[in-house]
Amino acid sequence: MDSSFILYLGRHTLETALLVSAPILLTCLVVGVVVTLLQAVTSIRDMTLTIVPKLMAVGVVMLVSGGWTLGIILKFTNQIFGHIQNVAH
Repeated sequence: MDSSFILYLGRHTLETALLVSAPILLTCLVVGVVVTLLQAVTSIRDMTLTIVPKLMAVGVVMLVSGGWTLGIILKFTNQIFGHIQNVAH
């Protein structure tokens, strides 16, 4: 195991984490901007108005993209265990 392999594993791990978290983070960003603009236009200053739509949107996104996310995580896990098996031999 050399340093290039360690760098490859680290980069692949970070890419997978970014890919798995991207739908939820982008949903929070879009819903947060829309709700903030709505609050600015209507002068509503209720704190629950920002949290409830985000929670609902994240829940929907998790239901929709859950299978895809699970597939990516399982593929990554299988690759890591394959690398561990190759290193052991």
